[in-house]
Amino acid sequence: MLLAGALVLTGCSLLPDLGFTGDPEPTATISAPVPEGTAVPSGPALVPDGTAQDNLPLFQSVTAEVWASDQRASGRAYIDALVAAGFDKAAMQVTEDASTVGNAAESLQFSVRWGNAECLVGQVGPSTGDPVTIVVDQLAEGRCLIGKTRLIDW
Repeated sequence: MLLAGALVLTGCSLLPDLGFTGDPEPTATISAPVPEGTAVPSGPALVPDGTAQDNLPLFQSVTAEVWASDQRASGRAYIDALVAAGFDKAAMQVTEDASTVGNAAESLQFSVRWGNAECLVGQVGPSTGDPVTIVVDQLAEGRCLIGKTRLIDW
């Protein structure tokens, strides 16, 4: 048995010199074809077992995408886009799109409760400037936003 192991270990040195002195030629990598019509993710992705911080890049990306659209003043658009990205609608909160007198809100806030301790929170609107997205600790009641929020019933 020991002799067989020694032959295996020294076997490479017993091969004839093939005269190769340069770097090996690159070889092609073959990958499985992607079926037509299948979306190939590019960019941040949901990390279901990760932390809120791990999921902040996706939250930021979704927020920026909606902000750049003609739906930028619609709280529902942010919620729907976050749901489409894989976030749990039942863990979300959003503020109203309009003030109590019917004017467009100066800022919208929306959030996703993450686990038992953290929240992903976004704020957008004319008074905000560029979108703001952060991770904060949950409030004592397990909520993310302070004050009255809109019922997410769609």
